[in-house]
Amino acid sequence: MQNSNRLFLDIHVIQTVPPSNINRDDTGSPKTAQYGGVRRARVSSQSWKKAMRDYFRLKGEESCVGVRTLQIVQYVANKVRKINEDIPQEEAIKLAESVINKAGIKTKDHAAKALFFMGDKQADALAKAAIDGVSDKKELQQLLTNNPAVDISLFGRMVADDPSLNEDASAQVAHAISTHAVQTEFDYFTALDDLSPEDNAGAGMIGTLEYNSSTLYRYANVAVHELQRQLGDIEAVKKALKLFIEAFTNSMPTGKINTFANQTLPQAVIVSLRSDRPVNLVSAFENPIQSREGFVNQSIERLGEEFIKVERFTEKSVKTVYMTLDGQKIAALQAVDNIDTLKNLVDTITNAISF
Repeated sequence: MQNSNRLFLDIHVIQTVPPSNINRDDTGSPKTAQYGGVRRARVSSQSWKKAMRDYFRLKGEESCVGVRTLQIVQYVANKVRKINEDIPQEEAIKLAESVINKAGIKTKDHAAKALFFMGDKQADALAKAAIDGVSDKKELQQLLTNNPAVDISLFGRMVADDPSLNEDASAQVAHAISTHAVQTEFDYFTALDDLSPEDNAGAGMIGTLEYNSSTLYRYANVAVHELQRQLGDIEAVKKALKLFIEAFTNSMPTGKINTFANQTLPQAVIVSLRSDRPVNLVSAFENPIQSREGFVNQSIERLGEEFIKVERFTEKSVKTVYMTLDGQKIAALQAVDNIDTLKNLVDTITNAISF
């Protein structure tokens, strides 16, 4: 399938989450947002992107995932010693810090002054340059912009010391919000002291924990043409998009997860390729769903209806597929392929991409 020079991938998810505190604010309360005149549960984009990057590490190749750290000197020094283990650790640190500074990144006490996002291949190239004595700033900066890791390409990189090292993000991830109003609830808990004396029946600890439960609408998009520019190879782009879709659908932020075990999966996933612009369908839920019989089914139907409505404004999608947890069809999407598994959905949508 031949596409125009612009191609966007949209991914929409409906996912129900039981009592949980996935993403907390500075007071420990679940994050929320006002939308449509009511308070909604909210999970920040940063929280879910962290979960996705963890999924990348688990399921992707080591070379496709970057490292975001203050300890870039040690990171590059380790690469130096991997290339030549005869170089002493202290010397490797000096070589690494020198080449990093020459590339325009400031350090103090062998650490960057701000978190720096670096890909595995970029670190290898910088380590080799350190050993070879490369000192040209432009050449070193080229090493730090070539061969970006998949997560750097998708989520971007900002470098305050030198904006020329910035990498524009090819992906956008929205804050997830509930399709309905929520109220924060409180769990009062006690913990007993196993070794307390028999004449002391009191609790060893008491406290309260805030939580809510919700059916979330989650959305993300990727500028496929931009990812193609960054990675330079269509097969690498397809591989990255497969990982992105899998990570977005299967990942879960880990906030309070040991307390609540909120390990759910999506009830519905819709993925589209668009040649004009990406479209967030959160407007389907501006009027909050009200129900005493659950929110999932109504949320899925609303999402399908909104998908059809927005095409009064947009060009028809190049390709759209969807799947539901129970295999049921979405009434509004009769002309859209209902795929049976996530693997088949991912294969179908990525096979439709060509430049």
